[in-house]
Amino acid sequence: MPRDSDREYFSRSRRAHNGVDSRSRNSRSDSGRKYDDGPSQRGDRGSNYRRTEEARYGYGEEERERERRRDRERYDRDGDHNRDRDRDRDYHESQRSSRRRSESPHLRSSRPHSRSRSKSPVNKAKPNFGASGLLAAETNTVQSIDGKNSTVLKYNEPPEARKPVLGWRLYVFKGEEQVELLHIQRQSAYLIGRDRLVADIPIEHPSCSKQHAKDEFGGAKGVVKPFIIDLESTNGTHVNDNKIPASRYYELKLNDVIKFGTSNREYVLLHDDAS
Repeated sequence: MPRDSDREYFSRSRRAHNGVDSRSRNSRSDSGRKYDDGPSQRGDRGSNYRRTEEARYGYGEEERERERRRDRERYDRDGDHNRDRDRDRDYHESQRSSRRRSESPHLRSSRPHSRSRSKSPVNKAKPNFGASGLLAAETNTVQSIDGKNSTVLKYNEPPEARKPVLGWRLYVFKGEEQVELLHIQRQSAYLIGRDRLVADIPIEHPSCSKQHAKDEFGGAKGVVKPFIIDLESTNGTHVNDNKIPASRYYELKLNDVIKFGTSNREYVLLHDDAS
């Protein structure tokens, strides 16, 4: 049978246990309340943060997101525009280069160049080592005795020129009258013209050139024949009333009649053996 002291001990223990349980239940209920109040407090802090950001910068998270989206769209549009512009520029450059290659040199040279472009290099002429004729002209120059006048000969004797064996002569007639006799066997060639400085047979008619013609003897195989050459005279040389070509040898025959320019004088060719 339990004693009174034991009953008092058990009653105190039960009361203490009941107090602990009540405190633990209260603590759990308080912690539950704190846990339940947590999300609402965090939401209040987020809204307070957004309100602080909006007050500080003038816009919030949504506005920033819209700005980012607009920036991305603008960047994409600018990139497409730049790519199209580069493609057009490359196309036009290729077209211009193809036209430049297809143009002819004449059209390319006739096109006016702008001052900003550098001048194209001038094609220098290649050196010409051929005979210029200056040495021959100096060699063929004949000066007067006083040195005041000089004349360049149009014609030089070729190496085939020979003195004639026969005594060739030119009988000069003016109408029916013989006015002069020229012996032309003393040298291989005779220059005929108005320039007395160089002419071997001078003529005075104004229609004749200064160096009109050349009477020359030459040939091959021991046969020397008379020839005449017109030195590109103004009014030409006539043999038997036929004009001979200029700058070409024309063989003369016995009894040929030669006329120079429009002069009325006739030069009849004969030699010693003529009957």
